[in-house]
Amino acid sequence: MIPLFYVSLHAEMKRFALIGRRLGHSYSQQWFEGLFSQLGLHDHTYALHEMPSLAGLRQWVECNGICGFNVTVPYKQEIIPYLDALDATAMAIGAVNCVTVEGNRLFGHNTDAGAFKQSLEHTGWDIHRAFVLGTGGAARAVAYALRQMGIPCQYVSRTPRGDDQIGYEQLSSFHSPSATLLVNATPVGMYPDIDNSPVADPDFPYVFDLTYNPSPTRLMRDASIHGAQVKDGLEMLHLQAEMSWEFFRQCEV
Repeated sequence: MIPLFYVSLHAEMKRFALIGRRLGHSYSQQWFEGLFSQLGLHDHTYALHEMPSLAGLRQWVECNGICGFNVTVPYKQEIIPYLDALDATAMAIGAVNCVTVEGNRLFGHNTDAGAFKQSLEHTGWDIHRAFVLGTGGAARAVAYALRQMGIPCQYVSRTPRGDDQIGYEQLSSFHSPSATLLVNATPVGMYPDIDNSPVADPDFPYVFDLTYNPSPTRLMRDASIHGAQVKDGLEMLHLQAEMSWEFFRQCEV
């Protein structure tokens, strides 16, 4: 029999988490624990949960008393069938990185797009065109944000499909176009694979790598050799976490 004091403590704790397949690179736990300490929320916790698959997701939520959780590679699109509803932004993007738990229902949100948009606006870069490396959940959020900003963009994929995608071998023909942004929305170059880069010779005037561990990435260093202005994804991480907290906080009211 579980002691009553344990049941009471478990019920009172507000538990949040990040799920993904590999989380050794993540700073999310440090960010949220810092926020909870700053706000005096000693009954709030945030943990990292590596999951080999999403099988048993609801049982995990229920058994651990999860109030909300963030989602990272490779589950931002795969998680959608497991949810009860999506907000308008997540539905338009087709990817989720934040889930709130309301009763026994799971609601999906996307804070990546808004965070990327704000972080890019903070650079002051004059951008007229963009290429987005990858076609996963993060890439879809980036493309959504760019189009909201009126910036035409194309996905760059190993297996391009459709008019809005090109192959990596085609990217070389766009070297040094004026006012063009290259965004890395793939996990290539992320810890622990820090010596890898998705593009061998990135000759673009602006490069935004969503990776924040390490920083600078191999892609950023190589682009800087060509004189590019570069930015990592750390500010975006903080911004999307702030937006996620707003969703989590509203569910507590």
